[in-house]
Amino acid sequence: MFNRNRFLRRVAAIASLSLATGCGLLSSDPNSQGPIVVGTTSSPSTLDPAGAWDGSWEMFRNIYQTLLAYPNGATTPQPDAAESCAFTDSGNRTYSCRLRDGMEFADGDPLNAKAVQHSIDRIRSINAPSGPAGLLGSLESVEAVGDREVVFHLNKADATFPFVLATPAMSIVDPSDYPSRSLRKDSQVNGSGPYRLESYEEGKEAVLVRNDHYRGFADRQNNEVTIRYFQDSATMVKALRDKQIDVTYRGLTADDIIDLQKQGGSDLQLVDGAGTDISYLVFNPKDSWAKQPAVRKAVAQIVDRGAIAHKVYKDTVDPLYSMVPKGLTGHTTSYFDDFGDPSVAKARKILDGAGIHQRVPLTFWYTTDRYGSETAVMFQELKRQLENSGLFTITLRSRPWKTYVVGYQKGEYPVFGRGWFPDFPDADNFIAPFVGEKNALGTPYPAKTITTVLLPHSRTETDRGKVVKDLGAAQQIIVNDTRLVPLWQGRQFLAASDDIAGGERSLDPSTIMMMWELHRKTSW
Repeated sequence: MFNRNRFLRRVAAIASLSLATGCGLLSSDPNSQGPIVVGTTSSPSTLDPAGAWDGSWEMFRNIYQTLLAYPNGATTPQPDAAESCAFTDSGNRTYSCRLRDGMEFADGDPLNAKAVQHSIDRIRSINAPSGPAGLLGSLESVEAVGDREVVFHLNKADATFPFVLATPAMSIVDPSDYPSRSLRKDSQVNGSGPYRLESYEEGKEAVLVRNDHYRGFADRQNNEVTIRYFQDSATMVKALRDKQIDVTYRGLTADDIIDLQKQGGSDLQLVDGAGTDISYLVFNPKDSWAKQPAVRKAVAQIVDRGAIAHKVYKDTVDPLYSMVPKGLTGHTTSYFDDFGDPSVAKARKILDGAGIHQRVPLTFWYTTDRYGSETAVMFQELKRQLENSGLFTITLRSRPWKTYVVGYQKGEYPVFGRGWFPDFPDADNFIAPFVGEKNALGTPYPAKTITTVLLPHSRTETDRGKVVKDLGAAQQIIVNDTRLVPLWQGRQFLAASDDIAGGERSLDPSTIMMMWELHRKTSW
């Protein structure tokens, strides 16, 4: 039901993969040549799963464990810390999981049903402003039955609940180390994932080493991974070329990708796969201008997604006309259907109809260190498009991610940019997180028809092909309100040294890297 085959292909360094280079083989010793060093421009905002609904999940997937996850090739959740999970009623309101026998945290403490209950309950008790409590809207209570059985009682039917449990937000933590009503304050971690966190220097480096207490699906191809955090793509790619790192993920610029694609005989390789990450604008109804529907619709009428994809991203992203990306059941092109091609004349008519005859002043905010170096260029292009219309005066402001999050959670930004890497591969996850009084944006968007009728009805059906009508109606409401304006849909690119294998297996359906799949090749 979820067609998420990635059709990954190598598009560079093909010659280096041939027999002429010495017949690359998998190393029999995962640690024979030191740790795999991964570079990224996306650093965690916190190490506590209860505090993050963002790119921190990249780290969480590798050091914590969830009841369900996505083994390589899976497009629906499969058991990980759990031995089995299933709905036990016909109404999709009672979900039960049985843990694997002998589960332990990295320090040897037992991982039992009480630990799972504690981990899920604290997400809601803490209810961190940037945390994932919004994912648990259908959860009524968690029950620990003995040491190995966990029962989730839902307040309404929710066929997507297994997908929620498979997100890194639902990582299992040790009750003795993680308070029930506050986030953990230090930079220590005690999880049960494939790796344990040996050391961590915020914004600079994380060292992950093999967790000998791990019991789960991951077949680890290496014993140690070092993650290095970069402020920009140029520095990261230079480190790759200088062999200071082995792999890059998150943050490659379009120029980097195009350059790597051209280097067919180099000692680097590029993995290119389908992606479901999106970029979009958020309008804050507290702002005197952004709260006006005519202003939002005029912006949507002028924005030229094709120009952004071509001029800024060199066609390494695709224009997006719905919050639900292409490739997922329920995708529509509702923004294009309503607004058509960019038109200044239509935008002027929209504003005139609302009695707005002056240049509209708007401040657009973006983050400098989360979505790649092109973000600033994209906002300059948005400013150019809108100001060239003669209808808007745009001021640009930016902050690093950690303070940027605080700002939009407080409602400080009139208009701001966000990216979304899916929690799970379902259209529901590109609608539900952004609507309701409590959502991932910190900007209330009630959308009652979506939250009380369309989504609840769609969640009664496990066959997602049967809920296309509900999902289409929800997307049309988003267009009508124009509180969220989609811009583009990304693709996945991973660059690596030619002696690294496993890149094509390392990306799960929610575009999170499973670092245990990476390994070095040896030759004969």
